[in-house]
Amino acid sequence: MIQMAKKMEKEAIKSSGIDFIRLGFALFFLVAVLTYSFLSSGSIPNNMFLAIAALFGAYMAMNIGANDVANNVGPAVGSKALTMGGAIIIAAIFEASGAFIAGGDVVKTIKKGIIDISAFGGNADPFIWAMMSALLAAALWLNFATMMKAPVSTTHSIVGGVMGAGIAAAGFTIVSWSTMGKIAASWIISPLLGGVIAAIFLYAIKKTIIFQNDKVAAARKWVPIFVAIMSWAFVTYLTIKGLKKIWPSIVDVLVFLPDEKKPSFLIASVFGLIVAGAVYIILKKTVANRATNLHNTRDSINLLFTVPLIFAAALLSFAHGANDVANAIGPLAAINDAVITGGISAQAGIPIWVMSVGALGIALGLALYGPKLIRTVGSEITELDQMRAFSVAIAAAITVIIASQLGLPVSSTHIALGGIFGVGFLREYLATTGPKEILVKQQTNIEDEKRVLKAYSSELKRLEDKADKTKADYERIVDLYKAIDHEEDKIKRTKKHIKSIEKVKYVKRDAIKKIIAAWVITVPASAVLSAAIFFMIKGIVL
Repeated sequence: MIQMAKKMEKEAIKSSGIDFIRLGFALFFLVAVLTYSFLSSGSIPNNMFLAIAALFGAYMAMNIGANDVANNVGPAVGSKALTMGGAIIIAAIFEASGAFIAGGDVVKTIKKGIIDISAFGGNADPFIWAMMSALLAAALWLNFATMMKAPVSTTHSIVGGVMGAGIAAAGFTIVSWSTMGKIAASWIISPLLGGVIAAIFLYAIKKTIIFQNDKVAAARKWVPIFVAIMSWAFVTYLTIKGLKKIWPSIVDVLVFLPDEKKPSFLIASVFGLIVAGAVYIILKKTVANRATNLHNTRDSINLLFTVPLIFAAALLSFAHGANDVANAIGPLAAINDAVITGGISAQAGIPIWVMSVGALGIALGLALYGPKLIRTVGSEITELDQMRAFSVAIAAAITVIIASQLGLPVSSTHIALGGIFGVGFLREYLATTGPKEILVKQQTNIEDEKRVLKAYSSELKRLEDKADKTKADYERIVDLYKAIDHEEDKIKRTKKHIKSIEKVKYVKRDAIKKIIAAWVITVPASAVLSAAIFFMIKGIVL
């Protein structure tokens, strides 16, 4: 007992030491951003607002890294395709690369047009306070959600923050409620689409490979096809979502492309098909060579999906960095523009230092605090192996493509988690409906055993009521008691087996309830917090 207490004390000291180091790195980054932004804008009026906004932006970026990035690499870690350290390194590099390379030169200062900036009447001060409030509120909510191990949408967090501060500054009429309705719809659309597509792909893999007698031969035929489909989806997704902001520069280099401001679905699909064809040819030969060392087991086939999963995690991280960096730096870019120009514009240029705050903050937040959410996404919702994680990854890319073409609002966080729910519920469905014939047979056996038991009980009662029992009667009574015990035991065991099959739960219900609750309250929680911060800033300034 004493040794156990000493061991627990030692672990607690070690854990607190690591937490202190993490906090030290985080504070160093925040102080560095605050100092640089203040010193570099010394000649600008209201530069203190800009410095504090930069601090909030850095804090927001770190929380995006700690919470949202887990959705990109969590499945790969949960399936053991990547180690935690490997996942953090890959995600940090590609998140930062996506932000720097494809993060764009201009972002909309009001995320998704949820408020009307004309309501500020050209007055920059309340606009600056509103954007600062939105940043801090969204960051605080993300920080809380990460502590509670609840993966939430960073986009919805900043949307709620902007909405709450906007209402506090100019009333409810400032909000575009139709846009907010679309965002609310995404709470249902995103996880449902992600879950259905992930389940379809996992079932297709099971049907074509795992349920076959010769799994190795089936894998040689189908694995290159599935990975080629994934390649098409990711290249198309990356072209549409990740490269749209630098597309004019690409068109200038590749002059044969149509002169468009952003890539069309057709162009992105052609790019995807070219890459998919090359991947199929290469992988067909690679899988054929590896097939000689494979065993006819599920675990052996799973190994073929490891490398595609690593690429998927990298590409998802790149696209996420390109798109979601705006959640951290969009309001900061707006504040920077308002402070420098003294006015309010719908769009603002992004200085390199602002982009750096977003990119480096996301990477640092992931490295310091990302593992908690990565474990939640990767292993605490349902058990993932490589083919299940592969299905989740491909669902994320295809869902975004479908949604973008249909004009549906979706959240990458909700899509990824919906995909995990989808593969988990598919496992439950197959576990309960697969052995249906066995269940029917066992239920029939129970009825037969009950009839036998009833016959034994009737015979026993008749013999026990008999007045003049013979030696044979007593021997038969003893045999009947034994037979009745045996039949009751058989019925009990069969019922227990049926119950265990019918109650298979591969998705942890508590995790689902917590995550869905966090999704639903993200926008209102951020909004209320942002409004309170706005009034506090206004009270201090005035």
